[in-house]
Amino acid sequence: MSDKLTHECGIAFLRLKKPLDYYKEKYGTAFYGIQKMYLLMEKQHNRGQDGAGFASIKLDLNPGERYISRVRSNDPQPIADVFKQINERINDELLKHPEYNNDTELLKRKVPYVGEVFLGHVRYGTFGKNSIESVHPFLRQNNWMHRNLIVAGNFNLTNVTQLFNSLIELGQHPKEMADTVTVMEKIGHFLDDEVDDLYYECKQNGLSKREASPVIAEKLNVARILKRASKGWDGGYAMAGLFGHGDAFVMRDPAGIRPAYFYEDDEVVVVASERPVIQTVFNVAFESVQELKPGNALIIKKNGTVTEQEINTPTAYKACSFERIYFSRGSDAEIYNERKELGRLLLPQILETIDKDTDNTVFSYIPNTAETAFFGMAEAARDFLNQRKNQYILDNRKTLTAEHLQEILSVKIRMEKIAIKDAKLRTFITEDSSRDDLVAHVYDITYGVVKPNDNLVILDDSIVRGTTLKMSILKMMDRLNPKKIVIVSSAPQIRYPDCYGIDMAKLEGLIAFQAALALLKERGMQYVIDEVYAKCKAQENLPDAEITNEVIAMYAPFTDQEISDKIAQMLHTPDIKAEVRIIFQTVDNLHKACPKNLGDWYFTGDYPTPGGNRVVNKAFMNFYEGKDARAY
Repeated sequence: MSDKLTHECGIAFLRLKKPLDYYKEKYGTAFYGIQKMYLLMEKQHNRGQDGAGFASIKLDLNPGERYISRVRSNDPQPIADVFKQINERINDELLKHPEYNNDTELLKRKVPYVGEVFLGHVRYGTFGKNSIESVHPFLRQNNWMHRNLIVAGNFNLTNVTQLFNSLIELGQHPKEMADTVTVMEKIGHFLDDEVDDLYYECKQNGLSKREASPVIAEKLNVARILKRASKGWDGGYAMAGLFGHGDAFVMRDPAGIRPAYFYEDDEVVVVASERPVIQTVFNVAFESVQELKPGNALIIKKNGTVTEQEINTPTAYKACSFERIYFSRGSDAEIYNERKELGRLLLPQILETIDKDTDNTVFSYIPNTAETAFFGMAEAARDFLNQRKNQYILDNRKTLTAEHLQEILSVKIRMEKIAIKDAKLRTFITEDSSRDDLVAHVYDITYGVVKPNDNLVILDDSIVRGTTLKMSILKMMDRLNPKKIVIVSSAPQIRYPDCYGIDMAKLEGLIAFQAALALLKERGMQYVIDEVYAKCKAQENLPDAEITNEVIAMYAPFTDQEISDKIAQMLHTPDIKAEVRIIFQTVDNLHKACPKNLGDWYFTGDYPTPGGNRVVNKAFMNFYEGKDARAY
């Protein structure tokens, strides 16, 4: 993606179902769990580079022995830093007490992070919130073991204000109005309620407080806690939590917006945000890894029993399509094929734009995340060329000479690696993005493969803001002197902000919105802008369920092609000599390529939760009123 999008967080949960002795004997190390957690988090590095955190719980320790450990980092290399801290702590203890190496019980009791229940998180921050306090997992501490709560997730709630106020009504005094704090305190409140009820029951049965503790652990109804806590949540989430005594859960939103996958055998229960991560780390087959159902929670009790239970009634399945286009690792078998199909389906539009002149066209892609879609496009282009060759041969079979036939058969689709990103320069520029001359040199280009009259087709996975295209890629491509530069997006036009966990909250930052705005002004239709604002304003105080997306009207007067052409015009600066064309994937083809992930609100404005409509209207009002603020 030429324009960076962030905040696609990742979770990693692991529960060891056997004693540590088992793993030491079978795998040669009592640190099996920590090692697997490192791999689970590192394999999801693509989902977070601003922060990382790790927490562990030891089961069945004596009072006075530390059973919860947590470490977080917002270092430039946070995952590496987290595990460096863990290793240093462990090594310090082993140097002081080498006898721990031969006694797994002592190792567990005395050495931090060595336990049976683990939770990890990798994150991108939004709106500059990259302080260590914003890094997951979050910890709610209490002297009662059962009331300790650790939470981490890939989520964003749209109705934080309402939920914050509900906490105040419960008599709480939250330290911050943020979805992470709200989620933690909501779950914590109902956890406290559940523990109180169970303790009262134990007391009625004549049990002492100490005798009640294991009974509470056994009877704690995790599903009921989650049902009560998540009532009224509006947003996308894949959320994991640990209770101090050893129960754990992973919960997914009712629309399945954010992904979560799990695997269980007689040794482990593991959950991650991506299927191939589990496949790779535990060497298991695609079919062995299950998707956590929308609205459900995977509940892992302290005794090792695992159940998947419905927490909230599932709604229409709207799993995020951007996960498939860009965020998730392309090594997933389904995602790989879907991305290839996205590229293949783009070819008819490309052929129309280049007048089917594949002989004088060079095909390439930027950035590397677009490579798989490029393979699909290239395969489709080769099929087209082969069909054209076969038809020509059939039509001219009586007059073809051997030399002419060989000439025809030797023609190929011209595919080249045109651009290579200079990562060091990119890093340097991020300190001062206003240096336009430097931005234009972020990529190095390959000279000598594009002829002056060639078309140059460049596949990108998506076009969000268009900034890098305008300031860098188009200028760079123009140096190769092509006749026409065709930028192709494997995603449709991104017209609406996200509010479910991806940092894309402001309408005015989207190049498609800028294009619609420009067209309205050019055609004397500014009244549409005023009407949209008035309708958004009129709905401001309505309940979420009654709000409709009014911003759709900004695009209604125009065809997709008109928006695309306007984007091309806006990105074509006077110093670019070549003709510039922009092609976007159609929404219909997106659904054909990714039939299981129909969450397309970025492109259509069809938000999967009522809060989404409130957010898009608020984003428009912020734009209209000149407010530089987030809409949720």
